[in-house]
Amino acid sequence: MKHPINSLPHDRRGFLRSLGGGFGSLAFAALAASEQGIAGPASLDPLAPKKPHFPAKAKRVIFLWMQGGVSQSDLFDCKPRLKKEGGEQIPFNIGDSIDPSTINKARLLPPISDFKQIGQNGMWVSDLMPHLSKKVDELCFLRGMVSDSPVHPAAIRLFQTGSIQFVRPSMGSWITYGLGTENKNLPGYMVISPMLYGDDGSPLHYSNVFLPAIYQGTRIGDARTPVKNSKIGHMGDPSLPADLQRQHLDLIQARNRMDLEESGTDPNVEGLIQSYELAYRMQAQAPEVFDVSKESEATRELYGIGDDATDNFGRKCLMARRMAEAGVRFIQVTDNGWDHHTKIATGMRKSTKGIDKPLAGLLTDLKARGLLDDTLVIWSGEFGRTPYDHVMDGTSGVADAGRNHNPHCWTMFMAGAGVKQGMVFGETDEYGYKAVNDKVHVHDLHATILHLLGLDHQKLTYRYNGRDFRLTDVYGNVVKQILA
Repeated sequence: MKHPINSLPHDRRGFLRSLGGGFGSLAFAALAASEQGIAGPASLDPLAPKKPHFPAKAKRVIFLWMQGGVSQSDLFDCKPRLKKEGGEQIPFNIGDSIDPSTINKARLLPPISDFKQIGQNGMWVSDLMPHLSKKVDELCFLRGMVSDSPVHPAAIRLFQTGSIQFVRPSMGSWITYGLGTENKNLPGYMVISPMLYGDDGSPLHYSNVFLPAIYQGTRIGDARTPVKNSKIGHMGDPSLPADLQRQHLDLIQARNRMDLEESGTDPNVEGLIQSYELAYRMQAQAPEVFDVSKESEATRELYGIGDDATDNFGRKCLMARRMAEAGVRFIQVTDNGWDHHTKIATGMRKSTKGIDKPLAGLLTDLKARGLLDDTLVIWSGEFGRTPYDHVMDGTSGVADAGRNHNPHCWTMFMAGAGVKQGMVFGETDEYGYKAVNDKVHVHDLHATILHLLGLDHQKLTYRYNGRDFRLTDVYGNVVKQILA
């Protein structure tokens, strides 16, 4: 039977197929899911707000994703011994983390920046983050983060989906599935400028996989495109007046409802109908929410918009705040370029300059608007970096020095609803190579994030192929020590 979407003009089909990256496959993924017999929620509106398992501290999440692996020993994990012994041979066992043929040539790499103690608790922060340093009393740092893989694709997959080996739904999809959204005219899960290309980037990182398709992340642009030039594809059709657009959609929906009546209750067809309706409603509200030009000059300056170094990330952060204010449940903001194997002294400075002022601006703006009280802000990459130079050919010099991947420890921070302020949790060794106290595995972090949203990670499950799946797989513990 010919699908009714094929009766639409090409532009209208393109609109419904490609809305927001996530919506590019919403309709067809939902239909395919129904054909495969995958179960879904019984609600007629799968994005309707849902009650959490218990009272929540946070209503929404802004996830600031620094892809590539941020060097903790150059930003938030001060190691005087690393600075003192820089240039010397590695004094600790690193196992098979480096090629044996070059291990004697590798040297400890001292921090590329100076550290100062800031805030009421004397938090050590690099001088590369002068704006964020003023916010340390509002932040909760986790220094003992650990991952299961030293390679980007696996570590990214673990952080984003909770699994290394298998394709699983993303964290944002799980949260939207569990809580719905607060605005019926916008997706519950938005992804700003994700990486799409190569092993380190994939739409699977914000995919719904076997969850109903309505919970997939809706993409705005990609990492290669400045966000000011990014948009949701086929948003509206200037060649058709609104009443004709509505008539076209009504035709499709009438046929879908006929199929539903003939086949009986089918949650996935119901989800398909809702996907089309959401795509239509987005035309009215989404462009306004994404338009940061409507903000005051003072607000734009707060985020660093207009400055070449900070304009792109500043726009992303301001868009995230506007989405949070509009009721989007989970917003992910991506900044790539943190894979500093070489020339870290210049590369790290460029990366930090791009995000420092916008990060501080976002926290300031959220707090001023009362949004930080019920918004959880998360900042992290997929792993950390080594305290020694990454020797690629045994001839690395000071000017070319960089750091290798390190899954044994890294530093991330959270702020806002439900987390303690001005706190450092976790400790690494004297060189910043391994976490030694209060380790937090990625599964523990996921369990904690869900807990702050009022969700029990062991109860937030979805039955697929005869098994109940969850974000934390088969283990993970809430880090109660950081809860406010």
